Formats: sequence, structure tokens, C-alpha cells
Amino acid sequence: MTRTPLRPLARILEARQKGENPDAIERENRRIRHEQMRDRARMRAEGRLLVLAVMFFGAFGVVGARMGMLSASEPSEPRAATSGNSIIASRADIVDRQGRLLATNMSTHSLYAHPGQIYQKARTVEELVKIFPDLDGPRLLKRFEDPKRKFLWIRKKISPEQMQAVHDIGEPGLLFGPREMRLYPNGALASHILGGASFGEEGVHSAEVIGTAGIEKYFDEVLRDPAREGQPLALSIDMTVQAAAEEILDAGMKLMNAKGAASVLMDVQTGEILSMVSLPDFDPNDRPNPLVEGSPSDSPLFNRAVQGVYELGSTYKIFAAAQAMELGLVGPDTLIDTNPPFKVGGHRIGEFNGKNYKTITVEKVIVKSSNRGTGKLALAIGPARQQEFLKSLGLFVAPPVEMVEAAGGAPLLPKRWTDLSTVTISYGHGMSTTPVHLAAGYAAIANGGRYVKPTLLKRSAPQAGSRVMREDVARHARRMLRLVVSHPDGTASFGEVPGYHVGGKTGTADKPKERGGGYYKDKTITTFASLFPAHDPKYVLVVTLDEPVETSGPKPRRTAGWTAVPVAAEMIRRVAPLLGVHPDYREMPLLTSTSASD
Repeated sequence: MTRTPLRPLARILEARQKGENPDAIERENRRIRHEQMRDRARMRAEGRLLVLAVMFFGAFGVVGARMGMLSASEPSEPRAATSGNSIIASRADIVDRQGRLLATNMSTHSLYAHPGQIYQKARTVEELVKIFPDLDGPRLLKRFEDPKRKFLWIRKKISPEQMQAVHDIGEPGLLFGPREMRLYPNGALASHILGGASFGEEGVHSAEVIGTAGIEKYFDEVLRDPAREGQPLALSIDMTVQAAAEEILDAGMKLMNAKGAASVLMDVQTGEILSMVSLPDFDPNDRPNPLVEGSPSDSPLFNRAVQGVYELGSTYKIFAAAQAMELGLVGPDTLIDTNPPFKVGGHRIGEFNGKNYKTITVEKVIVKSSNRGTGKLALAIGPARQQEFLKSLGLFVAPPVEMVEAAGGAPLLPKRWTDLSTVTISYGHGMSTTPVHLAAGYAAIANGGRYVKPTLLKRSAPQAGSRVMREDVARHARRMLRLVVSHPDGTASFGEVPGYHVGGKTGTADKPKERGGGYYKDKTITTFASLFPAHDPKYVLVVTLDEPVETSGPKPRRTAGWTAVPVAAEMIRRVAPLLGVHPDYREMPLLTSTSASD
């Protein structure tokens, strides 16, 4: 800035020549300078005021806009922000086909401690042991007194009563954290299907709930998906039917002195499993630990319906008869010579209890459960075609149900499929599968010849499965299964339930030894695979008992006709009304015996 002098020399000299006072020039210049300084100060002040005004206007505008947004939004509780990665604690419910609750989440609390903030450590431990008797008091006290320990979990889940009791201790170092836990309100009902859940990633203020087995683990990501917005997972099972089936099977297992039992009830059109039971069971709210020694089947966690791979005995005979009719090799009335001897690969094929049925029809082969008759049908079919047919029934792969345990139910097949294998497999020996496999195979016969994939999810329409046999073949097979129950010579006469026209096939297989090979002489796996009503089947029921012994007579009886069949009959009697199947006491017409080529 150029500064103008107050007494410029030129003007002073000029003023003196004119006789004027030079001081007046200085006073005038000083006045002009002061006016300029005042104008600059005023402009600077006005600029500052303008900036402040703009800032205040902006601030009040932001505040006003925020207040407007809050007034237009829904009221909600404030949430405290926490540091670290978020833990997904929410998990969708699981319901049955009627929408009834099978698994849900419950709000609870965890108990942890900051040992450095506990003043009376010995007293605190003493009071905690009173609340939680299973706590190791001396060990807990040692941890409390460790100067390096800053944090300690005491209980991951506590009840409201326990929480209040801990409050009453009055120690500031005992703290609570909110969390969600998985609750199964029906206890052990459908325990093997649901499986169970536990805590995954854990924090003080929340914990991740993850599936550990069954449906919970198979659909873990689906149940935890926030995009579902809490939509429940609907299963195919009916809780009322499941409860009735468990009650009857448990009573039957005890009555028949069995080691374990399983049952599968399946809709023959949709493949939906309405009930699946494995005994002994467990409570998923307090899931036991897996066994570390012994046989897996000794554990209550073992799912016999899906993981139990058994030789299912004569229940397979209807498959051989159906395939032979499908191929046009025989009809229901074709005569089969079952007279001894019948040797295959140097092995003699005999009948149960040394019986001799002589020459009988294919229909009688199934009704009387002839090993020789079924074996001759199998030899006529041949190993390659037999394998192809059994494969089409899903018997060569693990059961396709939505459970992680299903992978453990892969069938046991012979290493070399010889003629002897072909014969023995035709009557259920030399090949091991699960009760779920068997239910799916019988469903193909019941629904007119189409394979339906078994499922634990609710479906709204029948499956359009691949055709494995003609409809007329399936009708002839159903007639044979009905006669097994209704005919005096049938092996399942105890399976008749008045009004429900049950059809089915028994199967008794000696139990293989765990070591050294061979079979037990006094241990069996007995099975009854049934469908009802036989003239228009809606459902298939498979009941399997592990090492049953019926002791009401003078000698112990271990065959399916005496053990599995009565249990299945009682189950049908109880669950059929629950399924909406009304009893019909009229004598329903059976299909006339004609050839399979009709």
C-alpha cells in the first residue's frame, strides 16, 4: 500500500510563497488518511459479519432439516454402537407343515466376570456355586485370583431366575451380556430331524447361533440369511403325526425288547416325509456329546432312519417280482418251481425254517416269501438289468433327504455283482440300505410306477418323477402286497387294520457281526414296509426294529411278522385318521390276476 506523506515538500513550499499556514496541509492530509482507514475497517467488519451470517444460516438450516426428518420418521429406540465386526445373531424359525413351531430363538443372557473388579472373591465363588452347583469352586477361585486374567466366562446361558440370584450377590465384577439362544419348545420331538444348534462366534453383547446337525446344519445359511426377514422354514413333517409315531414306536420297541427302532412315513405322490423317527432319541435343548468309542449306533445321536444301513431282508422281493413283470418275463400267475435243490455259485438257497413250497405262482412267491422263487426270478432278470432297476429306485446313492447325516447312509454294495449276489440281493441280503431308501422304493409301487425323491421340505404339488415301471405292473405289485397281509398264508397277517386295507412285505435279516465277518444267530433286523390303503395308496410306512425279541410265547420269536408288523399296524391305526384317511369297512375289489403284459 502506498503511504501519502502528511507534509509534502512541494505543497509546503508553495504554501509559504503564498503566505499560507503549512500546518493546515498536514491536518487535511491526516483527516483524509483517517477517513480511508475507517472505510477499510468498516468494509472488513461488514465482510466478517456476512461470513458469520452465512455460517449461522447454514448451521440452522442443517439443524432444521434434521429436525424435519426426525419428525417425519417412525419413533425407535436408540441403539448403542459397538466396535469390531458385527455378529449375525438372528436365526429364522422352523415350523411343521401346519405352521406349528418346532424351533425358534429366545432372548437370554450370558454371565461373565472381570476378576479385577471383584472385591470379595471367596464369597463370590461360594455364592456362584450355590446358584450353579456344577461349577468347580476351587478352580474358579484360582482364576479369580490370577492377576493376569482380565475376563472370564462363567455361563454362556443363564435363566432369569439365575440372573436375579447373581444380581443379589452384589459384586460389580459380575456382568451380563444379552444374546439369543436356540429353543426347541417340543423337547425331543423330531430331534433327529432338527438336529440342534450351538454358539459360533461369540462376543460379550451377542453370539452367533449356528446349526450343528440335521435340518439346522443343512439349511444353516438359509436360516441365517437376513434377506429372508425372519421367514420361517416350513418342513414336510406333521407335528401331531410325528408325536403319535414316536409314542407308538417307543412303546413297540420296549414291548419287543429291541435295541433301537426307526420309522418313515412318506406321501407317495409328493415324496414328503410326514414323520421320521429314530429311537433312542435326545433333547436338542441339551444335546449330548458324541460317543468316542463303541458302535456309532449306540449313541442316541445316531439317526437309524437315515444313517442306519441294514440288510432289509424279504422287503426287496417285491422289487424282483415287479421287474420281472416289467420285462415281460412273467405274470402274476406264472408258475415258478421252488422245489429243492437250488444252488447258485456252489451255495444252496433254502427257505425260512426249511420249508418247501414246491411249484407256486409269482403271486404266491411274494405271499409266502419264497427265497428260491425270488432267486429264480432274479436269475432270469440277470445282474446287469437288476442293477439298472435298483439304481432307478435310488438304491445306489445316499438318501437324498435334506440332512447332513444323509451322506452317512450310502448303500453298501457287493464288490463283485455275481449270480450269487443277484440271487441274495433279490431277497434282501448282500446289499444294505436305509429305511428311507426302502420307503422311496415302495412309493414308486404305490403311486403307479414313478420314483419320487423323498424330502423333508413342504411341497405344494406332486412330483413328476421318472417312470420306473408301468402302471399295470405297479397294480399287480400292490395286489401282491395286499395279499401278504390279507391272505391266510401271508407273512404279515398281524398287519391288518380294519378299514384301512394295508398292504406290505415283511423282512427279517440276520444281523452281521461287527468283527470277523458272519452273522449272529440270535440277532436280527426286522422290517415291515407297508402302504395304505392298498387299492388307492396315499402313504408308505416303513418300520424297522434292531434286535427285537417277542417273548409272549414258549420260545422267543425274532421275525418281522411277530415284531415289526404289529408295531406298524398300531401306528397306521393311530396316524391314518390324523392324516385324513377315513376307514372304509367295505371289501375293496382287488385287481384280477392277469399277465403283466395286459
